[in-house]
Amino acid sequence: MTIAGGLVLGAGVTWNISNVGAVAGQLSASYGVSLAAVGLLTTALFATHLLLQIPGGRVIDRVGARRVGLTALAVVAAGNAIALTAPTLEVGLAARTLMGVGTGAGFVAGVDLVRSGGGGPSWQGAYGGATMAAAGLALMIVPQLVGPLGWRAPYWTGLLLAGAAAVPVLAAQRTHGPRHAGAQEALRRGVFGDRRLWRLGAVQMATFGLSVVAGNWIVTLLEHQGHGRSVAGVVGGLVLFAGIVTRPAGGLMVRRSRDRAWAAVAVSLVAGSAGALVLAAAPPLWLAAIAALVVGLAAGVPFAAVFDMTIRFRPDAPAAAVGFVNGCAVLVILVCTPLAGLTFGLPGDGRLAFLAIGLLWATALLAVRGATRA
Repeated sequence: MTIAGGLVLGAGVTWNISNVGAVAGQLSASYGVSLAAVGLLTTALFATHLLLQIPGGRVIDRVGARRVGLTALAVVAAGNAIALTAPTLEVGLAARTLMGVGTGAGFVAGVDLVRSGGGGPSWQGAYGGATMAAAGLALMIVPQLVGPLGWRAPYWTGLLLAGAAAVPVLAAQRTHGPRHAGAQEALRRGVFGDRRLWRLGAVQMATFGLSVVAGNWIVTLLEHQGHGRSVAGVVGGLVLFAGIVTRPAGGLMVRRSRDRAWAAVAVSLVAGSAGALVLAAAPPLWLAAIAALVVGLAAGVPFAAVFDMTIRFRPDAPAAAVGFVNGCAVLVILVCTPLAGLTFGLPGDGRLAFLAIGLLWATALLAVRGATRA
């Protein structure tokens, strides 16, 4: 039940990373602000999400993931409740800033619940699949709910999912920090100086980080190219939703052969870069759908390999190490999401953002070889 609690916790908090991007146009109109300003809603969430990655991991390493996970869900629910109160950017920013506290600690707590429940690489991959599924489903489902719920659609769904996720987390076993002999010393020493984690962070930046940036703006990109909101939501959701297949598959590859799994990571980086570059070329809808699917599938492959290696490198402080590696990706999301929104005011209507995503994605190949070295 502990593993199940981790999976649901991850999905419950991750929904919030893409739900506002799914209806950026609607929020822009309702709030009376530009698309770039709407991008700040994602920036606000990821600012505190980033700040909580390592501190949240350190707390988890001391007191256990169950307690932190339940607190994180309560904070996410409170943030969504605040956002429902008024269609103003100021309220939205305050609410999303609070939500980020919950999503940051909650994501790391979910990973650690799976670990402490005995889940190996395959279950870590399943956790990644659950979080990608939640983010992708938000892109697909939230646009369909604008009719009955209006601008409140992302917030009502985030509130309800946080409440539902608390049930299996409550049923999980109480967990405690790791009993590794050097755990207390490791917590004092921290993870910033571990060069091995920086290499893993670079891979996570390219795949998770850039895929979220793409996922937050692909629906708007397709709408600007003349496609309807509903079909754009379905196609755009593939960027995040497709990882539900390849994140667990990546976990199975790690369990069978770590060397082959990392070879697959290198291939996926090439594929993800190519898919983003195709989207930047404003292709016909059928080709855009294929490219979005390729990006989504490619983004999912490295997840289990990255976090399996992270935990192997730092068994003395696993949650803090996971927080650091994932925090690298969150930094990319924090910086690049509003920058991508600004490109919609430039020639190309957002295509420059996807060109940059494709080129940056490819640079992670430089980190793959060093990422597996002890």
